[in-house]
Amino acid sequence: MARLLFPLPIAAAAAVSASSIHIATSRFRLPVVSVARREALFGGRVGARAPARLAKRGVSAAADAGGSAARAGTVIGPDEAMEWVKNDRRRLLHVVYRVGDLDKTIKFYTECLGMKLLRKRDIPEERYTNAFLGYGPEDSHFVVELTYNYGVESYDIGSGFGHFGIAVEDVEKTVELIKAKGGTVTREPGPVKGGNSVIAFIEDPDGYKFELIERGPTPEPLCQVMLRVGDLDRAINFYEKAFGMELLRRKDNPQYKYTIAMMGYGPEDKNAVLELTYNYGVEEYDKGNAYAQIAIGTDDVYKTAEVVRQNGGQITREPGPLPGITTKITACTDPDGWKSVFVDNLDFLKELGE
Repeated sequence: MARLLFPLPIAAAAAVSASSIHIATSRFRLPVVSVARREALFGGRVGARAPARLAKRGVSAAADAGGSAARAGTVIGPDEAMEWVKNDRRRLLHVVYRVGDLDKTIKFYTECLGMKLLRKRDIPEERYTNAFLGYGPEDSHFVVELTYNYGVESYDIGSGFGHFGIAVEDVEKTVELIKAKGGTVTREPGPVKGGNSVIAFIEDPDGYKFELIERGPTPEPLCQVMLRVGDLDRAINFYEKAFGMELLRRKDNPQYKYTIAMMGYGPEDKNAVLELTYNYGVEEYDKGNAYAQIAIGTDDVYKTAEVVRQNGGQITREPGPLPGITTKITACTDPDGWKSVFVDNLDFLKELGE
């Protein structure tokens, strides 16, 4: 996915402004790449079997590619769109963001957070390096994709991005380990405000916040991405109708003047979810230039793009195959401007199997 989940590389000049740093996806072009390089895009050679989570949803690597090969100009009515989105086989694939010292970040994630370095890919001709880390293989787990752009040592995280969530069995022990490794703890272990769950907050070397959530064993330890939105009802409606997510729970905290909504494709204790946060009276946020986007699998990028348009999203990369490879994608922004990329499920499996 190193070449799929854009915007990725940025100009390395220190004087580049936040507005000019990201690459517009509509202008993004890729050169023809070899089989070996395509292999690197999707996580290495893992065999032709369907990933466990997609297999459970009925996606087969041997399925006829024509099943999802709708073409540009797809027309889908509102009623059909709603039904199709409910049945589309989607899951969160990666979350993409930029870091200033890749080796330092990898060391922190592996030694302090218990992640594994799944793969690393340097693209010297385009002056950036990607690293994929997580708690299991990319074909069955939600993972982080770190991007290091040559010569860029820091980024503006902004006020819109909130945190990533990691489920751990013992928050206090995890915090002790992080402190011993020189990590920054911004909120000591204890019950969440207004609840009983034990949590803590830490920061990685680039200032990204991680919420540590005490839970029993889970198949998806990397469990949350929290983003702030200016209109929660609008955001919930969009992610339900355009992304096919389910509102798993909603909780208002009037004492602290904020409301959260958990959105996802399955229960929180078994799947990664999107946590949307609305702070009373705040309608806009600075998104900075550090956090990039989430990637999601879909059966049909053409229908996905049409449904996103129907529900108020903006398509920033028209659906279709990437130049040089056959993998079909589409990219969009939600009503608050948060970016996502949808990747064709069958193409994803084929890339994993090469």
